[in-house]
Amino acid sequence: MVRRVLLGAIAVVLAVGAGAAAETPAQSKYPNWKGQWLRVGSGQGNAWDPDQSVAHQIVPLKPEYQAIYDAARADEAAGGQGIDPTYICVPSGMPREMIAVAPMEIIVTPETTYIALELFSTQRRIYTDGRDFPAKISPTFGGYSIGRWEDTTGSGHYDMLVAETRGVRGPHTYDSSGVPFHKDNQAIFKERIFLDKDNPNLLRDEVTTFDHALTRPWTVTRSYRRIATEQKALWTETYCTEDNHHVLIGKENYVISGDGHLMPARKGQAPPDLRNFATGE
Repeated sequence: MVRRVLLGAIAVVLAVGAGAAAETPAQSKYPNWKGQWLRVGSGQGNAWDPDQSVAHQIVPLKPEYQAIYDAARADEAAGGQGIDPTYICVPSGMPREMIAVAPMEIIVTPETTYIALELFSTQRRIYTDGRDFPAKISPTFGGYSIGRWEDTTGSGHYDMLVAETRGVRGPHTYDSSGVPFHKDNQAIFKERIFLDKDNPNLLRDEVTTFDHALTRPWTVTRSYRRIATEQKALWTETYCTEDNHHVLIGKENYVISGDGHLMPARKGQAPPDLRNFATGE
């Protein structure tokens, strides 16, 4: 009996020790960004610039790319999809994924900060282990992100994550309106992520884009609110291919109707080329 009590006491001590070891002094320097984060705003939150609606956001585009943007908007107004590639399940990529249409979670470790976005199970990795960008980056929609932590107040605790992302592949747009990137896919994104100084449940992500389609760097600040701790976070799964009725044939987008038939997406749209199908003769 004594032996059992002794073993139980040892187990408790080990458990307490393990719990204490779970957070080292170095780890305690990092901010508390735990929880579920939801984007601030709704309808206008679909525009990359949250201070302006999709219809009226002012983008510092060079004339060539302003013309592409205007044509995309006109196509959407006529019932088309413009140049937004996400309707055929192309990932939204950086920086658009940080609109956070669905909730997200941030996991901070000394070596890497993970941003898990619920929409299409997207996951970002921001490396903070002191590495440099590789000589050659294999482009991905999320890009390659390197960051560093800063103590901006001199408190001895980190309060801001500064990150840079390169190697983002196309096709991609800033948002559903079709704000384009340069065709060279050389855009660079610099972020400053921090809690609002007056509200610990409000997170800011200041994103500056450097792209050859722009007349100057374009800075936008996205905001996210943390759900109250007494609320239970609800996480769901989403799949782009599930119930997607869009069909891209050549350069034309068609739609599958509810009864399974191919139909035009906009008025006056020509039918697809059926040269390889039997005509019934």
